Order: sequence, then C-alpha cells, then structure tokens
Amino acid sequence: QVQLVESGGGLVQAGGSLRLSCAASGLTFSTYRMAWFRQAPGKERQFVAFITWNGNTYYADSVKGRFTISRDNSKNTVYLQMNSLKPEDTAVYYCAASRRVGVSSTEYNYWGQGTQVTVSS
Repeated sequence: QVQLVESGGGLVQAGGSLRLSCAASGLTFSTYRMAWFRQAPGKERQFVAFITWNGNTYYADSVKGRFTISRDNSKNTVYLQMNSLKPEDTAVYYCAASRRVGVSSTEYNYWGQGTQVTVSS
C-alpha cells in the first residue's frame, strides 16, 4: 500500500520560510517523479513543482526563485523549501507521485493527505 505523508506546515509571517517534507512508502521511490501541489480555499488544486527520478526540476512561475524542491532517494523523502513566503502562498500543500510526465494533477497516481501552510501579512 502506497503512503505519502507530508509534514512541516504551519503559520509563518510574510517573508519567512518553511520546509515541507513528504515521506513515501510502498513504492519504488527512486523511479517516481515527485511533485508538490497546493490548494487554497475555493480554488482548484495548483501545480507548484516537480522533481524527476534523477533530480531535474520544474517550477510554477509563481514560486520560481523562492521555492526549491529536492529529494533524498535513500530516505524515500521529497522536500519543498519555501522562502520569501507571501500571503498568497497560503494553501494546503500536497505531495504526489507519478511515473508520467506533466504538471496536471490528473497525471499523478498517489497523493498525501496534505499539510496546511498559512502566511500572515
């Protein structure tokens, strides 16, 4: 059974930083593309970033230069370092796993339960 468990969310002031983690089990982690999505209240789930099995990364324009995705295949964990946070980054953040290529949520097979990130102004 595949499980993705996010942690590291919380409340932070604008301009601050948070580091999210997502621990995976039940899958061959090193063969999966891993991604972060987010969903704000009343809005659709939005792509944030992905990292391929060999470390190539891609970011949404809204987070480019502020967020960094990374992975440690020895720990089956993917990270999202978030710097210079803005109130508009407030959302539930989800990690996801896929063997397919793309930024659409429909291309991701497995999802975590989400972790809340709240940025105050």
